[in-house]
Amino acid sequence: MTPEETIEKFKLLGLSEQKAKETLKNSNVTKFLLAALNEVDLKKIPSGSGMLIYHLATKIKPQISHRLSFVCSYIVSGKLDSTLRVDAALGYLLSHVNDTDIDVPTFEESCGVGIIVTPEQVEQVVEKHMAKYKQELLEKRYRYNSGIIMQAVRSELPWADGKAIKNEVDVQILDLLGPKTEADLAPPPKAEKKSKVSDTAKKVKDDDKKVVKPVKSESVVDVGGGASILELMKKLPFHSPGENYKSDGYIVTPDTKQLLEEHLKITSGKVRTRFPPEPNGILHIGHAKAININFGYAAAHNGICFLRYDDTNPEKEEEKFFIGIKDMVEWLGYTPYKITHSSDYFDQLYEWAVQLIKKDLAYVCHQKSEDIKGFNPPPSPWRNRPIEESLQLFEDMKNGKIDEGDATLRMKITLEEGKQDPVAYRIRFKPHHRTGNKWCIYPTYDYTHCLCDSIEHITHSLCTKEFQSRRSSYYWLCNALGIYCPVQWEYGRLNVNYTVVSKRKIAKLIDEGIVKDWDDPRLYTLTALRRRGVPPAAINAFCASLGVTGAIAAVDPAALDAATRDLLNVTAPRVMVILEPLKVKIINFPSEGPIAVNVPDFPNEPDKGSHKVVFSKVVYIEATDFKENPEKGYRRLTPTQSVGLRHAGYILKVSKLIKDDSGKLIEIECTAETTETAEKPKAFIHWVSEPISVEVRLYEPLFKHKNPEDPNEVPGGFLSDCREDTLKVVEAYADVSIRGAKIYDKFQFERIGFFSVDPDTSSNSIIFNRTVSLKEDTGK
Repeated sequence: MTPEETIEKFKLLGLSEQKAKETLKNSNVTKFLLAALNEVDLKKIPSGSGMLIYHLATKIKPQISHRLSFVCSYIVSGKLDSTLRVDAALGYLLSHVNDTDIDVPTFEESCGVGIIVTPEQVEQVVEKHMAKYKQELLEKRYRYNSGIIMQAVRSELPWADGKAIKNEVDVQILDLLGPKTEADLAPPPKAEKKSKVSDTAKKVKDDDKKVVKPVKSESVVDVGGGASILELMKKLPFHSPGENYKSDGYIVTPDTKQLLEEHLKITSGKVRTRFPPEPNGILHIGHAKAININFGYAAAHNGICFLRYDDTNPEKEEEKFFIGIKDMVEWLGYTPYKITHSSDYFDQLYEWAVQLIKKDLAYVCHQKSEDIKGFNPPPSPWRNRPIEESLQLFEDMKNGKIDEGDATLRMKITLEEGKQDPVAYRIRFKPHHRTGNKWCIYPTYDYTHCLCDSIEHITHSLCTKEFQSRRSSYYWLCNALGIYCPVQWEYGRLNVNYTVVSKRKIAKLIDEGIVKDWDDPRLYTLTALRRRGVPPAAINAFCASLGVTGAIAAVDPAALDAATRDLLNVTAPRVMVILEPLKVKIINFPSEGPIAVNVPDFPNEPDKGSHKVVFSKVVYIEATDFKENPEKGYRRLTPTQSVGLRHAGYILKVSKLIKDDSGKLIEIECTAETTETAEKPKAFIHWVSEPISVEVRLYEPLFKHKNPEDPNEVPGGFLSDCREDTLKVVEAYADVSIRGAKIYDKFQFERIGFFSVDPDTSSNSIIFNRTVSLKEDTGK
């Protein structure tokens, strides 16, 4: 059938030409719709049934597609005469997917077949529920949410026509309240907006967040950002535990029902997720999204989440990475239900591999790794070798009788991407950090991942979009072995512009001396973000603001900076620090000795505490807060313009400039007058007196381009894109209240930015890292 003929056939159902053309683009719906059309005579179907058949084709899941003819017969006979009844029919069939025969009376009861709801019944039930909400209706009038009444009526009359219910509710509300008045038509008063840490996504320009559109997939979610991870996770439309078969693409076998029943007994119906990192590197900002989704989804549904190390590659795994991963998970605020390792299950995984060979679903292959790379490698000449031969060779592989690279165990399956027979086991003569020299064959991700999920009875295997092409092997492998099969859901991974997160590339930056280590604050590893001073709650809020979609999000660092600022603005106490000190001597200081000044930790919330600073006749101000020859609009101290000192209650006025032999300004002599008597200045500036010295590290973005790894943007490679002078170290003056600061304590340096105490701090020296600057232009 040509596309034009198909479109004409679709139009016979009642679809417009445009809708028919759009439908043709969806191969799944087209397949089911054509199958349905083969079951019916369009000339004999009742009026409106064509659109019900279209609705059926858009809603039916592959697991119950063999029931298409059965449902069509009920639509044609008029027994399923609304989308409500068609949806109920599909729901019933999906929940009885393993039943060989359909219990027709129960099916018809669940679909409301034969039940007629009269207009009089609708009127009576609407009247009953209107009476319950009458007082609230009279108070709110037409601002009342009538959907509440409609939902109550729908609960009592589930097979009533939705339009009939709405019309009756509208009529009875009009009868009660009368026509709308001017007050009813006026726009409602605007609610006060509450500032939320997680509003960051709205603060970043659309240009800062570019999304690569994904291929449409039924198992890929698309949910917008939330105020928190828990709120976001509650929005996700995932299946309930034990209802795996309701998920699109899930493969149902004759054993599925029994396996799910056993699974529910073991899990007590709880959600189970896992975060399965490879312990061969440091976690980065992209992992933060995965951690939040896996741990957050479990937490939002009172479930549990495993931290499982995917330790199947002994060549690259180090103890420091195991420790670092656990530290970062806990730093983000999550506690694993249990810490496991793929290596915990090596014995079981080996036994299952033997089972696959015995079922002729796996074989030992001698093609070299370079021969089977890419998407069109030559088929293996050993694919059909005898089962007994593969069993013996696999045993020889395990016993170290075959050299590394000379044999692999491959599974007989073709992945969605076209790759044939993925490797399940390879030979590695490397001791394992946990199992020692017991094994010289190690399982691959494709083989291990789903089986470990099954062993741990994971309900939701949540992973990034690039693993969608492995979903078929995931389901195939569990079902081939006759074991419980979890559901895999995919979401788009998180990429951040102006950085690299590849372990190899970060190692290169360290080797070249461009950054100091994995936790260098210019990087976007989680340890680097912690060292820079980014609070874990800000990272979680940032992840929540992005939502969970199938799109790969490339986000500008400004989005994370905004989330960080939002949080630190309400949690980091203010202190006064001078980065470029200029000495000011007050020649008419109003006291014989220093004065103690009370400074609020949070000026807008004085109840949150304060600290004391010293105010004496010598103070230090920022060199940029004085200009001998100011430009137009300059608001701070000049030879002819006074300035106020924040918190001190005094206004300074220049009386003398003191310069060295080269003409450089080294000191200003000023007079001081109280704010009560002096003319109000154009600006107030921060200052310190009798300060302590601290080291301040000012970090700048490391790369010049958004995509330093893109050869089109950066032909010379990512190393050539590094900026020079991305770290400036200054000796600053701070007020004495900061003396007791501990590592990772966070402060707002007034008028400068947010800073965090660096781990290099000692009893003799306090070191600060700039976390993020203030939004305001400090040049004013």
